Amino acid sequence: MERGLSVHTLASYRRDLSRYEATVAENGVAECAAVSPRDIERYVATLRDGNAEHAPLATPSVARAVIAVRGFHKFALQERWSPDDPAAGVSPPTIPLRLPKAITVDEVEQLLYAASESPLGLRDRALLELLYGTGARISEAIGMAVDDVTMLGKDSDAATVRLHGKGGKTRVVPLGSYALQAIDAYLVRSRPELAGKGHGTPALFLGARGTPLSRQGAWLVLQAVAERAGLPRLSPHTLRHSFATHLLDGGADVRVVQELLGHSSVATTQVYTLVTVEKLREVYAASHPRALA
Repeated sequence: MERGLSVHTLASYRRDLSRYEATVAENGVAECAAVSPRDIERYVATLRDGNAEHAPLATPSVARAVIAVRGFHKFALQERWSPDDPAAGVSPPTIPLRLPKAITVDEVEQLLYAASESPLGLRDRALLELLYGTGARISEAIGMAVDDVTMLGKDSDAATVRLHGKGGKTRVVPLGSYALQAIDAYLVRSRPELAGKGHGTPALFLGARGTPLSRQGAWLVLQAVAERAGLPRLSPHTLRHSFATHLLDGGADVRVVQELLGHSSVATTQVYTLVTVEKLREVYAASHPRALA
């Protein structure tokens, strides 16, 4: 909580530490001062290999659990609950590099057109235009208030949105004309009716009952629209990945994309450059007469 992590991250760490506590207790360890590096290594092996209580965890989940345990023991040492830090020498497993999946520009257009045909078309179109037009995370989009949108005239180049990201960080990003028009149409022609069904909320995106649209509700919107568009199952991050990939394909600097995405490190953003290099390699192999032996 002191680090300003999201509620989802806090919930994950809480689960990890509860599992850790139960595991070391099964091995006869009753307090953190008695934990040895060997106890932690056994715990990590249990996560990786599974046991009667749970199936083996994926590498990213194991890595997160190790980070949670390391953080706990570092805190315990600072608070003098323990004379040493038994987790200091335990490293999380290396997470294999996974290239983010993006859809094509044509597929984005299919998706946005299908959003207009949904039961709450103006809201759904505004939501998806915002996600693709700004690279916002789903949690950032549903966390927006009406006042987080600054529209200086419907055709203004100065329109922006304020996004509240991870770690309590806020960033302001430009809002393109398509997203601007979609949000304006939603605010004028759809949101007032939805708001009338609720008890008053500053949230930008509302559900059918007038309450703030939930994370799960936004995810279901994306799934339903993708199915209507004839596209494969999409993850909540798909439009964010597509936003970054299409910017880099268009010649945007990786540092600019980093700022737009709200990444604290450019290393996180650089994974998208690998996607564009892979695309170039495919085009080269398909087009150059001497690309293949």
